[in-house]
Amino acid sequence: MIEWMEFIYDYFSRAFWNISYRYFITASIAFVSFYIIFRKLVASRKIQDKFPKLNDYGRDIGYSTLTIFIFTVIAVLSLKTFAEYSLIYDSISDMPKWYYFTSLGLMFILHDFYFYWMHRIMHHPKLYRYIHKVHHTSTNPSPWTAYAFHPLEAIIEAGIITLIAFTIPAHRSAIAIFFIFQIIYNVYGHTGYELWPKNFHKTWIGRFVNTSVAHNMHHKKFHGNYGLYTLLWDRVFGTIRKDYNTDYENLFLKNKHQNQ
Repeated sequence: MIEWMEFIYDYFSRAFWNISYRYFITASIAFVSFYIIFRKLVASRKIQDKFPKLNDYGRDIGYSTLTIFIFTVIAVLSLKTFAEYSLIYDSISDMPKWYYFTSLGLMFILHDFYFYWMHRIMHHPKLYRYIHKVHHTSTNPSPWTAYAFHPLEAIIEAGIITLIAFTIPAHRSAIAIFFIFQIIYNVYGHTGYELWPKNFHKTWIGRFVNTSVAHNMHHKKFHGNYGLYTLLWDRVFGTIRKDYNTDYENLFLKNKHQNQ
């Protein structure tokens, strides 16, 4: 029993470290790049003119650290403690090689759909202030806002780990790759800067990509644009903000006027 507890503790420590350094390195790179080193160079891409205050950064980092702890607990339970009951496999040869990449696509689709409904439900008036209000305290998000969740929301967010483990056959390395992608895209969505080019939102691909502008609008205006990676479900279920195109275009129109 003691050996098992020590083994789980060791696995927990490694999992906590892995999630921590992936998140903090990604968020740090984004913050140092956009908010310090290249701040003037990328000023034209800043979605909201003002910058968050120091206490906003501190609050978000604090909640992000708590979120990482909760994510670690659920990851250990799903990927280790009860792994024998899951669909996770350890040898790539257990499944066809082509399936490895297919599983990444399945995880993407599942998480995008799960997040949309989870996020939309958390905006229900009877749930919002108890679960999601902490994240929305940052009406002008920064890279540190990506994981700034109330503990209850962190548990719900981490539910995707369990859902993937028990519904999609996946190699452990594929799960790790997917969650690295998740961290990167989540940080991008909270940078407060738009990296996609002018008129991207009108292209056949861009119409379904959840841009930083789209998610920034959600933080600033609270409703609509509930998607994570895509705007597919927002468009399907009619929750895309009607002023999204205008706001995206105004960012580049503002830049044009500033440069004249």
